[in-house]
Amino acid sequence: MGILYRIKDTRIAMRISKSFTIEPDISSYVDETKGERSASDRVNELLRRAMLQEQYDRLEAEAAEFFADAEEHRAGTKAFEKASIRTFGRD
Repeated sequence: MGILYRIKDTRIAMRISKSFTIEPDISSYVDETKGERSASDRVNELLRRAMLQEQYDRLEAEAAEFFADAEEHRAGTKAFEKASIRTFGRD
């Protein structure tokens, strides 16, 4: 049986030390919201959330572009739908 690693443990083992300059209000926010965790853990959590949000934003923009194109092709379908509703209304 092989050794099983949990994802969280693997992330900790693969950390890279970096130095970044952050604004004082961001530092204060991290300090206020970190709880019992380290500031580094809190910053990593916030960055992961920001990365996911950017991915969702890109997917949303892509979906909006896709459906905008689809909407242009629906003009004939909508006209048929309106005509059908009028026909059913007369029956």
